[in-house]
Amino acid sequence: MTSPDHDASRLIEPLALLHGAAARAACDAGLALRFAGGGTAFALCRLIGGTGSVVVPVGDIPAAWAPILDRVTARAPDAGLPSGPLVMGILNVTPDSFSDGGAHDRPEAAIAAGVRMAEQGASLIDVGGESTRPGAIPVAPDEEQARILPVVKALARAGLTVSVDTRHAATMRAALDAGARLINDVSALGHDPRAPAIVAAAGCPAVLMHMRGTPQTMAGLADYDDVAVAVVRELTVSLAAAERAGIARNRLLVDPGIGFAKTAEQNLELLRRLPILANLGCRVLLGVSRKGFIGQVAGQGAHRHDLTPPPQLRDPGSIAAALPGLAFADIVLRVHDVPGTLQAVRLWQAIQG
Repeated sequence: MTSPDHDASRLIEPLALLHGAAARAACDAGLALRFAGGGTAFALCRLIGGTGSVVVPVGDIPAAWAPILDRVTARAPDAGLPSGPLVMGILNVTPDSFSDGGAHDRPEAAIAAGVRMAEQGASLIDVGGESTRPGAIPVAPDEEQARILPVVKALARAGLTVSVDTRHAATMRAALDAGARLINDVSALGHDPRAPAIVAAAGCPAVLMHMRGTPQTMAGLADYDDVAVAVVRELTVSLAAAERAGIARNRLLVDPGIGFAKTAEQNLELLRRLPILANLGCRVLLGVSRKGFIGQVAGQGAHRHDLTPPPQLRDPGSIAAALPGLAFADIVLRVHDVPGTLQAVRLWQAIQG
């Protein structure tokens, strides 16, 4: 069972978001509340209970909802990472990843790419040795380690903050020993029963991502009554399991799992409703970069001689899809295009004042 202060049977979904001067003015007038301790505010909210939901002004939120409201308005723990928006560069040391498979499958090429992303402004480099795209073939932990450990060691020695994208406990342990500082698990530490204990013993930050099934089965599991509510409630279960294993909640980040067991429309719905993730009280990681739904929405492939455009052409759409995450003051954006994303973040911040 989840602890009472993180009961997901009742949720507050912030609506009518305001930014910059408008947010400050509305808060000063008592018409809005700060969202997640940052510069965004919300004037309305949806109260979601077990029997339905209702939209109310923030001044009409019942007193009984105060503990939930406190969580939605408070800034989440930093999970041991620098505060503010962070860009995490994606480094796939694989032959079959959907976007850059084979581009960095030699250690020298991968190390150079990681250093380049750090020089471009990435705060973290996320190294992966197993593709988790839909239908991907599983990789044995020993092969995964052979791919990534030389890269992790070299980047850590160079002073970079390295994250490791893995579902395997043995790879987690080896990567942490090699200098990695964060574990990013698409299975929310649910794939390998030994994984939670390793993360707990290391005391390192960990990302719990929402996914149903496995990369081989998830496409058939995208059946939701309300995808945003389901993601929050299912991540609540994952967080509770991590806490039972001895992992401090203030070290955990959550990822809504865009593209994992979700249709294109469900991905869009989640991006529209990202503020509902504040109910979890954790720092948020958002990974939308170059995902297939971006090409679907943009109509890529509709032109003659352009039936299978390369994923790199989705970079502008990736940046647009990541911007809703900036409602969270400490969002972590997992991206392929580091300089383009950083430019967009800085412009957004400047516009919002």
